[in-house]
Amino acid sequence: MLAIADYGVGNLFSLQSSLKSLGESAYFASRPEELKRADRIILPGVGAFGDAVKKLRETGMFDALKEQAKAGKPILGICLGMQLLLEKSLEFGTFEGLGLIKGEVRPIAEVIPKGLKIPHIGWNGLSFKPHPLFKNIRQGDCVYFVHSFFAADCPSIIATTDYGANLTAAVAEENVAGCQFHPEKSGAVGLAILKSFCEF
Repeated sequence: MLAIADYGVGNLFSLQSSLKSLGESAYFASRPEELKRADRIILPGVGAFGDAVKKLRETGMFDALKEQAKAGKPILGICLGMQLLLEKSLEFGTFEGLGLIKGEVRPIAEVIPKGLKIPHIGWNGLSFKPHPLFKNIRQGDCVYFVHSFFAADCPSIIATTDYGANLTAAVAEENVAGCQFHPEKSGAVGLAILKSFCEF
């Protein structure tokens, strides 16, 4: 059984629909105790890092997610959910993240050439290291991004994408992984990645 963390931030229904198309049963978990009965957890997210952390703390999900990760349960963060896995964010201030993966969140404006649109929106190819998350896709396969910030100073990068600079596309450390892109909006490639996570 797979839990989708529901803390008031995220595109939950499209993610649930994608999982259903794979034959995977997923439920929304809005309380810490609801995470415990899951075999795997997906942490979605859209919007600002600071607001999301506040909601995670208010719902008790912040500490619960850390506990489940420490227990060895597979966790996948998506978009803002991936960024929340890191130690901190510099988005409109400095905010503490879950600290499950080393690194920090910074504006892509620091590294991409001037003139490129922000946010980075659209389909881009993946360049990735061997990892179970990518076992059913090929180098260069395209996925869908919508973001203005990226994971930096991170030793656990497993995929990048080229948007005038090499931007972090995915991270992983043991049982915890994250995708900056939206697999639920990335067609067959995204579904293959979600399927691989379900087989962790």
